[in-house]
Amino acid sequence: MGVAVAVEQDATPSKRERAAQLAEERAQLRKAKRAARRRRRLRERERRKAQAVQNAPQVAGDGDSQAPAAGAHKRRRKVREGVVTSARADKTIVVRVERQQPHPVYGKIVRTSKKLHAHDERNEAREGDVVRIVESRPLSRTKRWRLLEILERAR
Repeated sequence: MGVAVAVEQDATPSKRERAAQLAEERAQLRKAKRAARRRRRLRERERRKAQAVQNAPQVAGDGDSQAPAAGAHKRRRKVREGVVTSARADKTIVVRVERQQPHPVYGKIVRTSKKLHAHDERNEAREGDVVRIVESRPLSRTKRWRLLEILERAR
């Protein structure tokens, strides 16, 4: 009877062996997840490329050309609407852009605003005008936006 008990104890793995088995299982699971993630990201990348080619504007000139326009791979520029708060500086306006979003914890709609400096080449915007501005290359230390159009004149 004592021999049978000894055989049963040998059949159960020790704590170290069990820990090693668990570590191996975790490593295999991580490897499988890594491969699945890689496949998913490749599929998403291919889908985005196909979508970019499909949405690209046609090249001006020959009408039967299906090639995307040069520079079509660049990202779209941000466009914002806001109210001109200052137009005192030469060729520069300060635009207050408001944005509404729910509070991350409480869910209440919170309004936040930001002042952006925009380039106004012809000095046509005045205080109180509602304008549309577009992102551009840095034009000065603070100016990163250009005036696109005046949507509504101040009274």
